[in-house]
Amino acid sequence: ELVGSLRWRLQSLWEQRELLLLEAKECEEQGRELEATVRELCKPNELQRYLLFVGDLEKVVSLLLCLASRLARLHNALSRTGADAEERQSLGERLKLLSQQREDAKDLKENLERRERVVSAILAKYLTEQQLQDYQHFVQAKTSLLIEQKDLEEQMKFLEEQLESLERSIP
Repeated sequence: ELVGSLRWRLQSLWEQRELLLLEAKECEEQGRELEATVRELCKPNELQRYLLFVGDLEKVVSLLLCLASRLARLHNALSRTGADAEERQSLGERLKLLSQQREDAKDLKENLERRERVVSAILAKYLTEQQLQDYQHFVQAKTSLLIEQKDLEEQMKFLEEQLESLERSIP
């Protein structure tokens, strides 16, 4: 019964993933249309700032999500381990390193937010109010989709591990 429930939940997550991928494709298309508009209206150096910001947006958000996920797994490992002192020390060192990397990534995010304000100011000179709202929606949607995708992947991975463990325990 539990195996069936886990499989059903995993199938549901796969279906959610497919819908999310469709949303991501729509967001990419919106991004391409927006980029074409920016190419037409902005100066080359302004276009370059826009392109760098949009490219870095995905990288920084993905980095923060990855580090948060790794930190959560490490905290879980530390809390449930009956490990010896050497292993606990190793996990502690990894925790310290990941925490520092997360702080560095937060600095990158703050820098990215400043750059976003600069890009928004540039675009405000060229775009209509509706186009500017489309740009802001695009940035928010891109970020939200990345977060949702990462969350869904984590849930799927967790359920797959539970299912595998449960199936191994059943004779």
